Amino acid sequence: MHARVTTVAGSPEAAEQGIANFRENVLPMIRETGGRGAILLIDRETGQGVAITLWPDEETMRASEERANELRREAAQQMGATAQEPRVDRYEVAVLEV
Repeated sequence: MHARVTTVAGSPEAAEQGIANFRENVLPMIRETGGRGAILLIDRETGQGVAITLWPDEETMRASEERANELRREAAQQMGATAQEPRVDRYEVAVLEV
């Protein structure tokens, strides 16, 4: 399993918009492109958000990159992201307990 981790520095006032965007746009994209799940973490005081999407393998994760890039740009705008670009990291999931 693989994970893509995106960190966005948004504004506290736009946290709800970011959450709604994740539910309405990111979750369907994950399902449509073969993803295995997603987690959104929000710090409502700072507006910082961390999205973790889970993929069965690296190939499936990479195949979703173009659409994920589009959604990330839209989400950053909606969340009032600062001048800092969203940070994206990719990992192999070594341990997962749910």
